[in-house]
Amino acid sequence: MKGKPLYRIDIFCVRCKCLLYVYNKEGPGQLVKCFVDRILKDHTDGGTSCPSCNSEFCRMGEINHRPIRKIINGKVFVRGFCKK
Repeated sequence: MKGKPLYRIDIFCVRCKCLLYVYNKEGPGQLVKCFVDRILKDHTDGGTSCPSCNSEFCRMGEINHRPIRKIINGKVFVRGFCKK
């Protein structure tokens, strides 16, 4: 365990403002990737595109045998609490 605090954030589609994920983010900084096991609520049913406007916002990937979603820059915005 790295000891960094987890912050609950909401991830929205930029195009239609639809809620995509409720996520536990580790530490401050820009959202680059989402570990699948930290997604609290998935409103996309496991997909990589927005359920409302069908725009692709992420790509599938893997880091150390853990599945991730690589966020495409400029496709999502984040609301939530994260100290800097």
